[in-house]
Amino acid sequence: MTSSHVGASDTGSRHHDPLLPGAHRERLTTILDVVGLVARLILGVVLVWAGASKITDLQSSVRAVLGYQLMPSYSVAHLVGTVLPVVEILVGVLLIIGLFTRAAAVVGGLLMVAFIIGIASVWARGISIDCGCFGGGGTIKPGETHYLREILRDTGLLICAAWVVWRARTFLGLDQRLFP
Repeated sequence: MTSSHVGASDTGSRHHDPLLPGAHRERLTTILDVVGLVARLILGVVLVWAGASKITDLQSSVRAVLGYQLMPSYSVAHLVGTVLPVVEILVGVLLIIGLFTRAAAVVGGLLMVAFIIGIASVWARGISIDCGCFGGGGTIKPGETHYLREILRDTGLLICAAWVVWRARTFLGLDQRLFP
């Protein structure tokens, strides 16, 4: 490989690492971009799915929020239950199309933190509810809860969000086209 070829590859790479030769750096960048794309799409699709499953039945969404017994009043729970599906859909769509990706991933990550805290809270207090994550919600029998699985799922989604915050510019994203 000639020095002019290495120089050309160095200027095209977003992450300059003098310890990696040009071809290896490009391969690593491609792998990181693919992982970022997958993380972005997983988080985005799950958020759209969650929001879409609630937006057609906002009363169930409000009931799910009330089930956590964390809101100071019915009006606050009503507001959260009504706005949450819209926020989930909006953030999910932004992630899927890769627009304002870092900000959308931050919001998605904060949602996952809030969901993890909420689920851990009802689990610790011995409250048996359906999380309402994908519609439904409300009181269920104690043996029907799936808190650990829900926390693990949301932790995985939080990891996706953190990855996308770290590497927001991925393949097929509008950010890199609109904001070079």
